[in-house]
Amino acid sequence: MFDNPAFDGHEEVVFSFDDATGLKAIVAIHNTRRGAALGGCRVWPYATSEEALTDVLRLSRGMTYKAAMADLPLGGGKSVMIVAERGAKTPAMFEALGELVDGLDGRYVVAEDVGSSPADMSCVRRATRHVTGVLPEDGGVGDPSPTTAYGGFIAVRATARAALKREGLSGVHVAVQGLGNVGYGLARHLAEAGARLTVADISPDRVAKAEAELGATSVPPEEIAFVEADIFSPNALGAGLNGETIPRLAVAAIAGCANNQLATEADGAALKARGILYAPDYVGNAGGVIKMCGEYFGWSDREVMRRVERIGAQLGAIFAEAAATGEPTDRVADRIARSRFMPA
Repeated sequence: MFDNPAFDGHEEVVFSFDDATGLKAIVAIHNTRRGAALGGCRVWPYATSEEALTDVLRLSRGMTYKAAMADLPLGGGKSVMIVAERGAKTPAMFEALGELVDGLDGRYVVAEDVGSSPADMSCVRRATRHVTGVLPEDGGVGDPSPTTAYGGFIAVRATARAALKREGLSGVHVAVQGLGNVGYGLARHLAEAGARLTVADISPDRVAKAEAELGATSVPPEEIAFVEADIFSPNALGAGLNGETIPRLAVAAIAGCANNQLATEADGAALKARGILYAPDYVGNAGGVIKMCGEYFGWSDREVMRRVERIGAQLGAIFAEAAATGEPTDRVADRIARSRFMPA
């Protein structure tokens, strides 16, 4: 594990197998200097345990930076559940996950992620209080995706202001990759603001819905990153901005809600070299973790939304510093985040 390129001084990594339920899980706690490590449980049919480990290490590190940039009293963690195929999960698995989380004595707080849901988090709640995002009928706030999507909209708007010198999004062409709960919610906000949308998703039904409801045009998933547009918005899985895709991009800026959009540290510099403004992913997609933090600490809806609205100002400050120093925006964001969770 220590030789894995994604290992970043993680405080704790726990591997768990529960024979009775079939649970195979990894919990990675990256940093707890600001508070408990909060992060969702991703349920995915990983091809190998090494692939699952790499994912949980990358995602947990990103949560530390996300919480720090959003100025939350939290650290960063993540968990992954390895399943045979998508959807192959059971309530018993999540109860077993709750027992695992409870044994960590509050160092890790679990929430939903790709492949898990508020109903799953309600199952986790049966075994631990260190969970957030449970069903409203069980005392939680439910699905954080709408808040993530709204924060992503704030991020696209701030990015358009910096890259296009536009105060609004009317007529701005946005290529939206991924129409899941977050991506579709973001696309709806963009359409309501007057943006022109080109969309893609692996689900034909989602694409048809976006065409009918949002007036979007569509392209095959393999083409969306290369559409000539003003802004590219990645909202699917990570590492889509890499040495193969960056040279083919035809946009002025990138702002989306996918995690870990850059495949390597060199890719932020590659975007800058091409004159493409990049909104660091963990800044723009922080709406969901802000919502989950609000549930865990009992914040009002007004306080949650006040913090989500600050995403625009945070990005504006990053863009301004990057312009002044000549650094890529991802490095500026990383430096600011590290100053908030690393010891002096």
